[in-house]
Amino acid sequence: MDTDDLEPLRPNLATPLDLEEMSIEALGDYIDALNAEIKRVEEAILKKQGAQGAAEALFKS
Repeated sequence: MDTDDLEPLRPNLATPLDLEEMSIEALGDYIDALNAEIKRVEEAILKKQGAQGAAEALFKS
């Protein structure tokens, strides 16, 4: 069995929006949405790092 088969698939990011067709207001809203998503991903990373650290500490004992 290949260990790569155990890795979760990376998300297929959506096709980037055509920014030329968006209004200034829509671009601002898009930035806000992207920043919210970045924050959500950063929080998920911190949570996973905490769980990983706890698991490593458990198995070091």
